[in-house]
Amino acid sequence: MRILTALIGLALLLIGVYFLGRNIIFTTQVSPYWWRDISAAGSVLALAVGVVSLIFFRRSMGSFGWLLIGLGILLVFVSGGVILKPTSLWTLFLGLVSLVAGFQLITTGGMRF
Repeated sequence: MRILTALIGLALLLIGVYFLGRNIIFTTQVSPYWWRDISAAGSVLALAVGVVSLIFFRRSMGSFGWLLIGLGILLVFVSGGVILKPTSLWTLFLGLVSLVAGFQLITTGGMRF
């Protein structure tokens, strides 16, 4: 039963990521300003090192990994390589609810209201 709950949670989590991410476009662009390229390269490096530290060194560098992932996301927006298309309130609500419900099913094995 625990495996079925985790699979349903994973499916809900993926549905939430799909609904939230389908209106976000990541682009690469050649910039005449040299500082925009630094933030784009820094975002890729920060995200990569953050994910590696969370996967392989969770106990010793877990919080540092989350910090690097947050820095990478911030640098993506600073570099201007993100285009946010308009979305409806219903799509945002559905994406957030399924994301949170899926995460809660995976971590706790049940729903708490």
